[in-house]
This record gives sequence, C-alpha cells and structure tokens, in this order.
Amino acid sequence: MMDEALVVLTQKDEVLKGIISEFGLPIIQKRKEGFASMCHIILEQQVSIASAKAAYDKLVNLVGKVDPFTIHNATDEDLRSCGISRQKTIYLKDVAQRVIRKELSFSSLPMKTEQQIRNELIQIKGVGNWSIDVYLMFCMQSQDIIPLGDIAIKNTLMELYNCQSEEEMLAISSNWKPFRTLASFIIWHYYLKKRGKI
Repeated sequence: MMDEALVVLTQKDEVLKGIISEFGLPIIQKRKEGFASMCHIILEQQVSIASAKAAYDKLVNLVGKVDPFTIHNATDEDLRSCGISRQKTIYLKDVAQRVIRKELSFSSLPMKTEQQIRNELIQIKGVGNWSIDVYLMFCMQSQDIIPLGDIAIKNTLMELYNCQSEEEMLAISSNWKPFRTLASFIIWHYYLKKRGKI
C-alpha cells in the first residue's frame, strides 16, 4: 500500500517528490492501539517528543503497566513526580475512569467508522482533534489524515507551499487524498531533517 501511495503522491505533488529525493523516505512509527497509547499522546500535547517520552518513561517506572486501574489508583502527587502537569493528570484520570465505567472501549474502535471514533474520543477531557488525529495515524494506521492542529505540519506547509490560512492548507492537502497520512509523515520528515532532529 505504501508503494502505491508513494507513486500517487510523487506524481501529484512535486514538493513531496523533492522532499523524498533530498531526504529519503520517512520512518513510520506504529504504536499499539489502546489506553496506554492514548495516555502517551496526551502527554505529547504541546511539549517536545523528548519531554513527553521522559514523562511517559517515568510513569511506566512508577506504575509498571499503564492501564486504566494503575492510572486511576495513582495519586496526583505520584503523577506530578513523573513531570505530569495538573491539567494532564485530570485528562489521564478522565480517560481511565471512562474505560473503567465502560463508557469507552478502545478494543471496539476498529469496528467503527472514523467519524464514530472521533465522536467517542472527543468526549475525553483534554482530547481534541490533534490527539485524535495522532491516534488514528499512529495506532490505527488510518490512511487519509492531515493533522492541521500540529504546529510542525502547519509551519512546514506555510514554508513549502506559501499558504497562510487553514483553508489553503486543506485545499493543498485535498490533492493528496486518499493518502494524506503518508503525505503528513513526509512533511514531518522534512521538518525534522531540516532542523537536525533526526
């Protein structure tokens, strides 16, 4: 599928073709579906990847297995000792409680449409479109996502395509359908390579 997507994208878009020519193919990291990955994504909100990973690693060291019960039972002080903010503690506790109360089942998400998944995940405190986009892309391998809530994606689209508004960005990305996820990975790859982060 990736080979087909690459052919389509590089035929449609010279900018993406140029990125691949100069920097090679992006490494696409897959994550397991489920509660622990959503917790990790919450920790990644508005901080660097390294900072979020450090907090998540401390959380794993603290609770062992990151599951709804270990997060529910952890005290606010426990989570603060991992470098987790008060606000994100509220978010983690909320998703844990939703799973425990059986209001949310991550295992049932693959049977649902993308819109149904969005409608469910948006109910979690602190989870917005960016977090849902990342979950769909990395955990569920949805193929047609453009995460315009991501600052790196926005800034790179502005740089490479000279666009300013979200409407312009959506118009550009519509040319990448139905493979906007891979196009987004290519854009991220460019962003990180240009800044020497990979």
